[in-house]
Amino acid sequence: MSFESILFKNAADRVRDDRPNAFQFLTDLNFDQIIAAITAGREEYDLASFFNMPLQDADAVRFRHEAMQDLEDPRLFETVRVFASSMRAVRAHLTEVEKSHYELQKQRWFLDAVDLYADAVIRLARDLPFANLQSRAFWSFRRFVSEYASSERFSSLAKEATRLETELAAIRYSIFTRGPHVEVRHNAQEADYSADVSATFERFQQGSVNEYTFKFGDSLEMNHIEAQILAGVAHLHSGVFSALGEFATNNKDCFDEVIRRFDREVQFYVAYLEYTSKLKRLGLSFCYPLISERGNGVLDEAGFDLALAGKLLGDGTTPVCNDFYLKGPERIIVVSGPNQGGKTTFARLFGQLHYLASLGYLVPGTSARLPLPDRIFTHFEKQEQVTNLRGKLEDDLLRIHEILTTATPRSVIIINEIFASTALRDAILLGKRIAAAIMELDVPCVWVTFLDELAALGEKTVSMVSTVVPENPAKRTFKIVRRPADGLAYAMSIAEKYRLTDDMIKERIRS
Repeated sequence: MSFESILFKNAADRVRDDRPNAFQFLTDLNFDQIIAAITAGREEYDLASFFNMPLQDADAVRFRHEAMQDLEDPRLFETVRVFASSMRAVRAHLTEVEKSHYELQKQRWFLDAVDLYADAVIRLARDLPFANLQSRAFWSFRRFVSEYASSERFSSLAKEATRLETELAAIRYSIFTRGPHVEVRHNAQEADYSADVSATFERFQQGSVNEYTFKFGDSLEMNHIEAQILAGVAHLHSGVFSALGEFATNNKDCFDEVIRRFDREVQFYVAYLEYTSKLKRLGLSFCYPLISERGNGVLDEAGFDLALAGKLLGDGTTPVCNDFYLKGPERIIVVSGPNQGGKTTFARLFGQLHYLASLGYLVPGTSARLPLPDRIFTHFEKQEQVTNLRGKLEDDLLRIHEILTTATPRSVIIINEIFASTALRDAILLGKRIAAAIMELDVPCVWVTFLDELAALGEKTVSMVSTVVPENPAKRTFKIVRRPADGLAYAMSIAEKYRLTDDMIKERIRS
């Protein structure tokens, strides 16, 4: 039984990137919002930690793609859902074991947990062969479960649990009370006269009557009286209760670690499939990207910002989808256009796609081809920090220098509105030098800027522009199209900054 993980093809893939600021980009890309939305309601599985383990091997990504494609089969998905529900009940029972104050109650909670666990494994072993499995992960897991469920140790465990459950369920006893004294005796098998008593006095009932039926509390924890009664029952049936104690002592480690790991890890797939299914119902598309560790082609059709889509989900609306591609020597997409036109959203989309791909997930779009990044770097505008005593320009330069000295040819770089605080001539000079360094690294990059000059630096740069409605230039379409920059981005930025746009001037004249 060599199965290890439904998520990781090799143990070496189960590594968290602990380099300084390795996941700083998550906030810039709003990816922290995506993680929160996907994992909501599944806190018990600690799925968030898996998002800090991006894959570095293309076949490891394909390993996950195969597993997710299997889970898109409703039969397998239901099998996993039922198993997860049973395992959740097992954990709830084990929690009660820890919370209980009375040893006999602890032992019974434990027995019930084992019985639920055995039933869950047996059902899983029975149902998996009926699923149309194609992935390496689920093929290996099905073989493991089959061998585990038929092993001598597990079979003995399940049989013993069932036997004890049956014997405990068969116990009957009587309770005699005399004032404050309670006595437990063997069941005398006396007749139940409650129905006869009710029938006798029913004839005297006139009108509505008070209800005197006693209802037990809902607390799962026994009180001291119940504990003493149980102790008396255990004394009368010492054989079965002695066996229960031995069972609890001897099987503390009976829950297989591989089974428990599968139960947790498979939720990484299930949570994402359930989340994306909500967006699919609104007409948005997801696809399995073609992955290469060092690819020259980048493409996505009908892509969208997943974090934005999650925000709009409650309103039943969807974000605008965009296409992009890089081919041949092209490496840098320079995005320009009017403010509030979707440029930053497009940049986030670019980064989100690459990181989703490195997690082995479906990505937004109808078709995608993406390289597998070793790291994602973002440079988004930040407020000046009084504590570091640096000006805006100095801070921009230091941050971009760190990115350029750390990035490798397998990295992805996303720059959003750098050098907005300096003069145009200086911004162009610095921008060209940074662009030259990025082209030298030969990394995929999206650069949102008001500097149209950066879009025409050579065959490695591509211009994309956020568009407006032709009849109403003030209205944004949020479509980012591949075309030469029109030279208006910086002018519009300056005009808006000093409230000199056509609309702003007319408003001032009217007032």
